[in-house]
Amino acid sequence: MTKPAASPRRTPFASRRPEWAGRNYVLLTAATVVTNLGAHGALIATTWAVFESGGSAGDVGLVAMARFLPLVLFLLIGGAVADRIPRHRVMVAANALNCVSQAVFAVLVLSGGAQIWQMMLLTALCGAGQAFFNPAAEGMLLTSVTGEQAGRAFAVYRMAMHGAGIGGAALGGALVAFVGPGWVLAIDALAFAVAGGLRAFLDVSGAPERAPSGGLLADLREGWQEFVGRPWLWSIVAQFSVVVGLIGAVEAVFGPLVARDELGGARPWGIALAAYGVGTVAGAVLMTRWKPRRLLFVGTLCVFPIALPSAALAVPLDVVGLTAAMFVSGMAIEVFGVSWMTALHQEIPEEKLSRVSAYDWFGSTALLPLSTALAGPAESAFGRSEALWGAAALMVFVTALVLLVPDVRNLTRRSHSKEVAGTAPERTSAAEKMSAPEAERAPAPAPALSADAEGALGRHG
Repeated sequence: MTKPAASPRRTPFASRRPEWAGRNYVLLTAATVVTNLGAHGALIATTWAVFESGGSAGDVGLVAMARFLPLVLFLLIGGAVADRIPRHRVMVAANALNCVSQAVFAVLVLSGGAQIWQMMLLTALCGAGQAFFNPAAEGMLLTSVTGEQAGRAFAVYRMAMHGAGIGGAALGGALVAFVGPGWVLAIDALAFAVAGGLRAFLDVSGAPERAPSGGLLADLREGWQEFVGRPWLWSIVAQFSVVVGLIGAVEAVFGPLVARDELGGARPWGIALAAYGVGTVAGAVLMTRWKPRRLLFVGTLCVFPIALPSAALAVPLDVVGLTAAMFVSGMAIEVFGVSWMTALHQEIPEEKLSRVSAYDWFGSTALLPLSTALAGPAESAFGRSEALWGAAALMVFVTALVLLVPDVRNLTRRSHSKEVAGTAPERTSAAEKMSAPEAERAPAPAPALSADAEGALGRHG
């Protein structure tokens, strides 16, 4: 594998950097830390802005849905666009849109004149920006590291991402209490501006030339063929459609209800969520050292513990037990997340990364609105404990089904992978593709989830 030529004169900072931490990787990681510090505080600020304007819990849901719908609707187009033009331009444009929308949001809240429809419109613009940003950012990240150390690089990236998210939520909550939600939204707008400036300096001069395409629809069709042609890829995305949807219902509806009725209020649930965040950081630290050979087999085994919080809430366990379940769940999903990103980096052709990522994001989040909407009726029909046990059992069932796919069990870590941007990516033969599956991705979510984790869900963190 040919490595990028080293600059003739290395700065002291560059000399201390690991070999896999190239300039683009450092810029992407730094920008992600900045945006996560702002974005996680802004999520809290948005909720309080709705309440301070006289809105109800239903209005909070409407504002959240206004952000989510454009994200889903424009994801596939965003992926196709990011594979047609330089990805860093898409990222900077999306950051600029988010900066402006959050700045206007902040001004309206600070002036005391924010109305629900205005909040919905501005959060919808933010969601549309994320729909274009996420596939571009993931494609950019996956091409920014060398093959040999890709797993470690992704683990360090995700560790920084989750750490910034935890810090941003804590700082944002404190600032909302002391200075009000408007100023926290203004800080988020500033964070988008700073991050967009950092991403403007990404070096894409060595990226392979894009071949002329047959148009947007042809690009989407080609991305779909790439997606459905790999059983390990579409089967895991289908699995996470169910898993992410169930997690959304548990965390958005059942968790707060159990905390209110059984555990003494919101504080225990906040502690449990914090434990999940700490678990994701611990999982990322683990993956800086551990390189499982069968990437997706090990990663899928680590999806089973994601059912633990649902089971803990169904009992329900006390605060200590619930916190332990959330910590283990966070740690396990991070093992999957790093393994997934490594597989995508290893297997998906560079020129199709963003389109495949878009189908991944779309599939993984498709059931979220439905599952969240059905949580209340499910509780009324079956009972809260029974609904939670059902959610845990369904997560285990769909994860076990994925293990029946040979490619999921057999995909192995190769000793070589694609080059970073600036060199020609390697191609596997058709026979190799049959025996060693291919992959790519939030993110997300997941997600999480995205290379930036702004709004990431499921396996993307």
